[in-house]
Amino acid sequence: MPPALAHIDAWVFDLDNTLYPASCDLFGRIDRRMTDYVRRLTGLPEAEARALQKRLYHEHGTTLSGLMRLHGVDPHEFLADVHAVEMDVLAEDRRLIEAIARLPGRKLVFTNGDAPYARAVLARLGLSDAFEAIHDIHACAYQPKPMAEAYASMVRAFGIDPATALFADDLQRNLKPAKAIGMTTLWVNNGSEAQGAAQSHIDFLTDDLGRWLADTMGPHA
Repeated sequence: MPPALAHIDAWVFDLDNTLYPASCDLFGRIDRRMTDYVRRLTGLPEAEARALQKRLYHEHGTTLSGLMRLHGVDPHEFLADVHAVEMDVLAEDRRLIEAIARLPGRKLVFTNGDAPYARAVLARLGLSDAFEAIHDIHACAYQPKPMAEAYASMVRAFGIDPATALFADDLQRNLKPAKAIGMTTLWVNNGSEAQGAAQSHIDFLTDDLGRWLADTMGPHA
């Protein structure tokens, strides 16, 4: 373990495009279902529904948060609908599975999705037993990443000391609030966002989480 990570006793991971490659484009399937949901809800043509969906995402953190605030959408119904996708694009990464298993300390998933969806993804990835718990959008009281309250609720829920925790996410904007409360940050830059060089709130950078964790843990004893 590198000295810069020797103090870490809690490893917190985003789910989508972090625990699996963005090239799988699973979230693309979900995104299309969100557009269709907005289209059915509003009666807008598809192009206008997609524009509205993206505006809600950028203004409220998630499409769901915007729909809840502006249209009174039931979050359970929405999430069940948009997460009803085939997951055949996901596959186990044995190197990632073994590296996560070897991490010392607690291991958690922190996602803007919901726990049923997260469990289904983890099962496809061979990671069903890898994590202590999932902190999902319901547990965040629908305050999604990157809202500060999402991170506060996560550390409160599990009694985590941010100073001894690492958070990995594929979106730089989601790492900034984590860094602000003292967490070590890992940007999984695997192509899910068009972004330049890592910004000052990024401590570590990788384009392959499994490789980075395996290298971090070093050779097997």
